[in-house]
This record gives sequence, structure tokens and C-alpha cells, in this order.
Amino acid sequence: MTCTKKNIALFFSAIALIGLVFVGGYFFGVRQNVYDTVLNDDGVVQVEKVIGLYEKTRSDSVDFDQFWRVWKTVKEKYVHQPVDDVDLFYGSMAGVVAGLNDPHSVYFPPKIAKDFSEGLAGEFGGIGAEIGIRDEQLTVIAPLPETPAENAGLKPGDSIVAIDGEETFGLTVEEAVKKIKGKPGTTVVLSVTGNGFETLKEVSIIRQVITIPTVIWEEKDDNVAYIRISYFNDETWKQFSSVVEELLLTKPNGVILDLRSNPGGYLETSVAVASEWIKDGPIVKEVFQKKEDKKEYLTKGDHRFKDMPTIVLVDGGTASGSEIVAGALQDYNKAKVLGQKTFGKGSVQSFEVFPDGSALKLTVATWFTPLDRGIDKEGIEPDILIEEMFIEGEEYENGFKDVGVEQALKTLQNMLKGAE
Repeated sequence: MTCTKKNIALFFSAIALIGLVFVGGYFFGVRQNVYDTVLNDDGVVQVEKVIGLYEKTRSDSVDFDQFWRVWKTVKEKYVHQPVDDVDLFYGSMAGVVAGLNDPHSVYFPPKIAKDFSEGLAGEFGGIGAEIGIRDEQLTVIAPLPETPAENAGLKPGDSIVAIDGEETFGLTVEEAVKKIKGKPGTTVVLSVTGNGFETLKEVSIIRQVITIPTVIWEEKDDNVAYIRISYFNDETWKQFSSVVEELLLTKPNGVILDLRSNPGGYLETSVAVASEWIKDGPIVKEVFQKKEDKKEYLTKGDHRFKDMPTIVLVDGGTASGSEIVAGALQDYNKAKVLGQKTFGKGSVQSFEVFPDGSALKLTVATWFTPLDRGIDKEGIEPDILIEEMFIEGEEYENGFKDVGVEQALKTLQNMLKGAE
């Protein structure tokens, strides 16, 4: 998931209508005592501003009286009484956002908003996997390297059907994350099916404090540098820049940039990394509701790899910021992209925190590559498809062969021979 410090693109049943509608019901003559509790509750903020907005956004296509009919019926007939007005108020705002049918747009009540903000830090307790919603199903985007999730065998594209026996259908990403996270050392049981498991399987995973890794590198045959970036967070650019400085001293013949199972991170970091190969032009384009409000993120920095033969490895867990990097290098012919079609997470979410502590994460733009290829729901198609990334076998080191790296090395060697 890619995000900036202001624009967040991370992790991912309407109860009623909207907060605007809720307060706006006053203008339809609904009795004051129906909503008096909410209007006077200190936890509900900026009510006057909402009322003012309502008059400007009145819709002739919607019967707002229906909202109040539902509200009144719930208050009078719901079996478990009393019904908390403030909960209904926050639920109504969550409902309008859910009505967008966009898994990346979510309204958070104060407590959940706090949990979500804490989840943006580099260290957290959990299993070490990025998850999202695909086809209304909770889905593994990418298990992070050397984490409980990866060690348990979770793969990009696996569906999480249940968490500790509770079905996940209808859960938001944030609700699912809250259930998966827990005290380090405790166990969470996931019911999983998909790429990693042929049939439904119960997977027990011991939670750990997860420190997200960023950049590693090693030298391969023929003086080829292999660089793996697993996430684009605050530390990634500093670590990647140091690796580039070190490699310039060894003068590698080429680079394999491994972005497999990289779920994204900070947009600025993605742009900075791609800029090492690209000297001029945009790295990515943001297109908003008004198409003329397009924003281009231009290349920056010293472009130290601008003439470096490069292979980029991607798979179904390559998402968001890592798709920006792969797409830009592909568009400028700075690298060949090998692997599998990427995830297709190319939207931008704003994250606004309100005075009461509640927050709104809302999709406000989508990403396009420099050649105007849409990323969202489309993904990046590799130049060379690798059907099977890994082959298991006792004869291989660590019990498997990395077909992706092997194929990338062969392709790069052929590129170097052709350049001689």
C-alpha cells in the first residue's frame, strides 16, 4: 500500500446514510428529541458546519426522510436496548463511505482511527503480512520476508476465510487487522485457501513484534548486484541510497531489482528509488476527479543508475508504490520486467483526522504510469512471464529454488552479451 505523510494508500454493510443527512433531517421537521443526544454530545463535532453544508448539498433524488424512519425504528424496536445515539451517528457516517463500494475508502470512529494511525509505524505486533480486499474477500497481498506469515506458508493472493473461527466476509481491512493483531507470543488461527493451499486449511501463527525490513543486497554471478526492496517506509531511501553508493564502488555489470511481495509504502520513497534510473520526466501521474487537476511526480536526485542494465522482478504481491517503480522503469525502457502480473493497487487515499479523533480515508485519485497506463485494478504486465517463481525440493539450498532470480540472471546475462 502506498502512502505519503498526507496521502495514505495503505491497508483497506452500510448501517445507514451520512452524517450530513443525519443532521439535515432537522429540516424535514423531525422531532428534536430523536437526535437531541447526538447534537449535544461533546464527542460529535462541527455539527453546525454539517448543517450548513447540508443546505448546499440537498439532493432531489434522495428521500432523506427515509433515514429518519430507519433511525426511529431502530431506536424503538431493536431488541438490545438501550441503543447508543453516538454509535448510530458514527455508524451512519461509516455507512455512506461503505456505499461507495471502495475497499480503500473507510470512515473510522475515534478508537479505530487511533489503531489505524498506529499501524502506519515501522514496528507492530502481528503476523507480518499486508492484506486487502479483492472480490469482496479478505486477501493476502504480500507476506513480508522472514515473518511468521511467510514462515507459515501464506502466499500473495491467498484468501483468508476466517480469523479464529470468525468468518471474514463483510469485514473491512481495518477490522480484520484488529483481529489478527495481538499480544506477541499469542496464537491466531487463520482459515486460508488459494495460491498457497489447494484446499481450506487452518494455519496457526504465533504473533511477533514485526520490524519491517527494507533493503538487502548481495552479489550474484558475473558481478551482478541483486537488490531486494520489501517495503517503502521512512528508512528505505536512506538504506537504498547507501547500497547504491556501495555498488558504485564495485561497478556491477547489472542490477536485479526484486520487488516481489512488496506491498508499497511511501510515495515519495518510490519516486526517489525510480529516479535513480530515470533522468528526466514524470515517474507517476495522479489523476483526480477533475481530470485537469492531474499531478505529476517528476524525477529527482542524481540518477546514479541511469545507464545500468536492470531486471525488475514482480509478482501478484507487487502493489502500489512498487508498481509505480516497475511501471516507470518499463515505460522508459530502463529495465525489463520479469515475473507475474502485479496486484493493481493504484489509487491514492487522503487521510483526514477530525477534532473528535474520528478520521476519513477516502480515495481521491488514481495513478498512471509515464505512458498513461492505468495501474489501479490493471496492474503491470511483465515483459517476460514466469509461471512458477519457486520450485521446492530437498536438493535445493533452503529447500527451494528461486526460479525468478535464476531467470532474471540469465536474461540480464543475455542483455549484457548483446551489448558487447
